[in-house]
Amino acid sequence: MSVVTSSLSGDQEKKLLSLFGHVRLSLLYKASVQGYTAAAFHARCNSQGPTVVAAYNKAGFLFGAYTSKDYTQNGQPINDDKAFLYSINDERKHPLRVSSANGQYGFTDENTGPNFGALVFLFNDTATVQYNAGNSYNFDAAHMHGDDLQLTECEVYRVEDLGGCLTKPWRNMQWTSERKRQLMEKIKNYKPDVKSVSQARVLLVGPVGAGKSSFFNSVNSIFRGNMTSQAICGSAGTSLTTQFRTFTIKSGKRGEPIPLILCDTMGLEEASGAGLDMEDIVNIYKGHVQDRYQFNPMTPLSEDVPGYRKHVSLKDQIHCVVYVVDACRVSLMSAKIVEKFAAIRKKTNQIGIPQLVIMTKVDEACPLVSEELQNVYMSHYIQRKIQELSASLGIPVSGILPVKNYSQELELNQNTDLLLLSALDQMLNYADSFFENQPEEEKEEL
Repeated sequence: MSVVTSSLSGDQEKKLLSLFGHVRLSLLYKASVQGYTAAAFHARCNSQGPTVVAAYNKAGFLFGAYTSKDYTQNGQPINDDKAFLYSINDERKHPLRVSSANGQYGFTDENTGPNFGALVFLFNDTATVQYNAGNSYNFDAAHMHGDDLQLTECEVYRVEDLGGCLTKPWRNMQWTSERKRQLMEKIKNYKPDVKSVSQARVLLVGPVGAGKSSFFNSVNSIFRGNMTSQAICGSAGTSLTTQFRTFTIKSGKRGEPIPLILCDTMGLEEASGAGLDMEDIVNIYKGHVQDRYQFNPMTPLSEDVPGYRKHVSLKDQIHCVVYVVDACRVSLMSAKIVEKFAAIRKKTNQIGIPQLVIMTKVDEACPLVSEELQNVYMSHYIQRKIQELSASLGIPVSGILPVKNYSQELELNQNTDLLLLSALDQMLNYADSFFENQPEEEKEEL
């Protein structure tokens, strides 16, 4: 699966954002990757709420159209008094913005490319725009697109309202050095209720690129006191993690391991048969998968394969499952990924393992949080994303924790540490729930 990235330059994005209020742009469709066809456009952009088309040409123009309505292919003209056409180029300081001639017409919702009357994008399934002078929108063609209707790229973005700051935080958080010290001590001194278990085992599960390995590296960095990169992480279309790994975290360079093991595994992928297999997940849950087992995408682990642990006890099992989701991708998760999450959730519930969610990259998702991480629980947008994630995954809002992983920093940051440590603290609380639910006779035997 290719990594799809925006073609907007920094200046183009700034000018495009100036046409709206406090919003975030999320890339839905990129013609050079997914095809210059109406079918490819509608497959990714129907029923996505407010969207903006971004068309690029060799004349140096970025031009397109915004609508606040859904594309549904109902064949009807759609009224939208918020719709407009726009044009951006290097010579203009501010974007050109054109509303419809009657102030009501938005677009025609056909099975073609985006049809805004005067401009029809992806005309006849090609990298061109049809220009119909005076049809619903009036403008000078040279000013709109430089008389160049051949496209070098065409993208569609979802336009998401960020909503600003709330009047008070929706979750209480102490942002102090003393609170960081307390959390670190609590985590280091944690003891499971079952005597045979010395360390809680937490499994991280999530789509490719969500930040599972980065989460471990970030947590490890906090307890080491400097940046570390023990788990492989980066940007790729397929999972960089191909082994099952169990990571211990030491307090200091030569310190004792903390009573928590973070288990990392392959990322979830959209394609059937790709990424983590359900049978492998169950084997991990039950403790049958040994550290550094190399996953075989064609065949799940079985008893006769090296890497299979036949004799397991409670200390080998997974005590808490944590789903890892990129905050920037919450609204863009495909139906296939949501279905995979649902299947994993069902199996995890059957086995009786408590589940949490960490929502990563909150600073990238919301400018308010990027400016000041303490705004994370004041951000209306982050609150809305967590509520949306709760509805998609079936996890209560109380079980979803926003975090920021370390990615480009060279020094630790107290606020970043506090969010990460708070997430670890909740994982241990949930692991305790797993231990408490074990039969008394099993606790005694083990």
